[in-house]
This record gives sequence, structure tokens and C-alpha cells, in this order.
Amino acid sequence: MRKYEEEHYKYDNIKDAVYPWVKEALTDNHALNGKHISEKDAPVVSFVGELKIIFVIKRGDDTFEVLKDNMLPPGCDIEELYHLSCENLIRDVEFVIGNTWYGAFAIIADGHHECSSLCFKHIWQVCVDKLKDDIVVMAPTKDMVLFAAAGQEEVVRKMVDHGRQAYDSSSDKISQSLLLFSKDRKELTVYDKRY
Repeated sequence: MRKYEEEHYKYDNIKDAVYPWVKEALTDNHALNGKHISEKDAPVVSFVGELKIIFVIKRGDDTFEVLKDNMLPPGCDIEELYHLSCENLIRDVEFVIGNTWYGAFAIIADGHHECSSLCFKHIWQVCVDKLKDDIVVMAPTKDMVLFAAAGQEEVVRKMVDHGRQAYDSSSDKISQSLLLFSKDRKELTVYDKRY
């Protein structure tokens, strides 16, 4: 019996519990089989810059398993899987915007999916509309996404310092890179400005 034929992995049994996780390094300390994730045996989607998307199956309240190629039926469309995983995330996880003490903002979710908020253009569109400026975004850890109006350079500088400290002290590091969501282009891109 192939893995995708096992009851535990049948597509109909897992499709409502698959979520996208954003990663730079293909490793995760929390997922059951996340110590070493390889593009050779797991579906990985290129995202922005060095960031990639992997997929996880929620197995319990705080238990996740990285989705591997052998768990998917032959011919499974990865783009459809991505859209399905985003729909699951929208259905199951509430994203809230919080304030930082230094004037930036943070995405707050459930401790597992904050970084997955990068997948949702509509979140960033609402933020640029409210701030009336491009926004600089940083996702230093799996449970931390920070952002600030690009025109507020001192706030962005403090945000970058905060993000770097979080990155250095976390066991679930994502990236020290900065992203920019442009209010005109309406897309998330790599931000090259140094702080």
C-alpha cells in the first residue's frame, strides 16, 4: 500500500487540514517530521526572494506534520493545493493586527501561522490603505510578522532591530530579510534598503 492510500494520508481525509507555512530554511522545530525538509521529497513553492512555502497537515491542537510528496495522490496539482491550504487558513485562523511599543505593527494569530499571513495580499492591501504608504514587512520567526509604514524610517529602524533580536533568540527562525508591499503595484517584493 502506498502512503497516500493509507487512511491517515488519504487526500479526502487531510485536504481540510493542510496549511501553508512560509520558510527560508527548509526546517521546522515544531513539525513532527520537520527537522530536515527537502525539495526532493516534499512539495515546495517559491514565494518571494528566498522565502518558500511548504505544506503541513494539522494532526492535533498543536501537532503538525510536514506534507511529503509520497502523501499526495499522483497528479496532485500543487497550485490547487496552495489555494486550498490558504482557504483552510482563512477558515481556521484569525489574523489580528497589534501595535508595538515603538510605532510599528504586528500580525497576531495562533503562534503557528503568523508567518503564513504573508500569503494574503488582502491583509497587506488593507494595511497600505490605512497607512496611506508602502509598508516594510519583516518575518523574523514563525510566530512574528512585523510591519511599518515605509516613510517612517525611525520606526522601521526600530522594527528591524526588534526583528533581528527575535530572529537571534528563536528556535523557529524565518528570515532577517525585509519585504515591501507597494500601494501602487499591490504586491510583496524584496526590499533592498539597508537598516
